[in-house]
Amino acid sequence: MPELPEVETTRRGIAPYLQGETIQAIIVRESRLRWPVPGNLQEKLPGQTIKKISRRAKYIIFQLDMGYLILHLGMSGSLRIITEQQSAGKHDHVDIVFMSGMVLRFRDPRRFGSIHWTESKPEGHALLKSLGPEPLSDVFSGEYLYNVSRGRNQSVKTFIMNSRIVVGIGNIYACEALFAAGIHPQRRAGNISRPRYEKLVSAVKEVLQLALASGGTTLRDFVNGRGEPGYFRHELKVYDRAGLPCVMCQTPLKLQRIGQRSTVYCGRCQH
Repeated sequence: MPELPEVETTRRGIAPYLQGETIQAIIVRESRLRWPVPGNLQEKLPGQTIKKISRRAKYIIFQLDMGYLILHLGMSGSLRIITEQQSAGKHDHVDIVFMSGMVLRFRDPRRFGSIHWTESKPEGHALLKSLGPEPLSDVFSGEYLYNVSRGRNQSVKTFIMNSRIVVGIGNIYACEALFAAGIHPQRRAGNISRPRYEKLVSAVKEVLQLALASGGTTLRDFVNGRGEPGYFRHELKVYDRAGLPCVMCQTPLKLQRIGQRSTVYCGRCQH
């Protein structure tokens, strides 16, 4: 699924085109997404101008004149800016049409994405209010991660993928960051020292920044706001490389399921 770098890449791709644009209409072809698309959007959105497009965790937030549209890409969703002349495909569920003629099209083959409307501040929305800090913020530090991990028996990989602890560290980047920090993904979160958490936080930030610079990670479904794939996949050290030699020690990488997710690691470099 699109992870934080993919969502941020999408936001950066569409923001310069849409900020300041006025909505003419919204076309909902399929309202049965992860949650039903609000039925009042056809009344609420026309005539409103997009003031700002921001991101919180994996949610893209459109600030309008009188409220906020909150969008999640789900497992396979993507946003593209197109012209009105392009016909909609089978999985093109929602179009936001602008006065300028541009259209923001939401495509979601698996329909695990969602669209929400609120007239209150988005940070108070039920889906956002309990989220942990952003991984690239100063709040996310080795000291923070060390303090909130005390007494926790879950694996460190499951721990850092918990959005209440820190947002946006999905399976790909958890595997990569733990490898970069030399930490075994099954180690108990509560048993890891402060210096090792400082190293892990640095690795998380570095891996995410590299992915952002590369435009995200190309997987089956991800494309950015211009319909282009990401290229960070070429830089992956462990994810999706089970059985291949470790780039550091040449030992074959191991595959294990942790927290219902495929986890690839080096049994020699990570401990």
